[in-house]
Amino acid sequence: MNLSRRTVTAAALAVAALGGTAVFAGPAAAAPRTTAVAAADATAQAAYNGVCGTGYTVIDSTPVPDKGTVYVTYNKTTGKNCAVSIRNNPGTPVWMAVSLNIDAGRGAPSVTDSGSYSTYAGPIYLDAKGQCIQWNTAIDGVGANGHGHCG
Repeated sequence: MNLSRRTVTAAALAVAALGGTAVFAGPAAAAPRTTAVAAADATAQAAYNGVCGTGYTVIDSTPVPDKGTVYVTYNKTTGKNCAVSIRNNPGTPVWMAVSLNIDAGRGAPSVTDSGSYSTYAGPIYLDAKGQCIQWNTAIDGVGANGHGHCG
């Protein structure tokens, strides 16, 4: 994979430089949005580097302790999810992996990107309309995962 395209936006570098890791709990279905949730949405969207493309919005993120964050995005026009894992401190390439799959147990469709990257792993895309998803990531030997967003 071409490492020269593995760059992050100035906003992502600024959040990382401040020692921040955006954590987004996702929108509540029936609860009204609060100022704190709206601020978390804005922080996650700013830290996410936009690599999934136009129309993708951050719907969740999971921190990788002391290493980075995996961002899960959704495009309501295409019905596809995308995931990308972004390092807090880009630099010398380290082993990174990110995967998305249908949260339905063994044998469910899965997509993965892995390798030695200086900044981020992914983007990867999964069409999971009407189903729950699960995401996994590893950055330099530290892993994280999450699941949800059924529908």
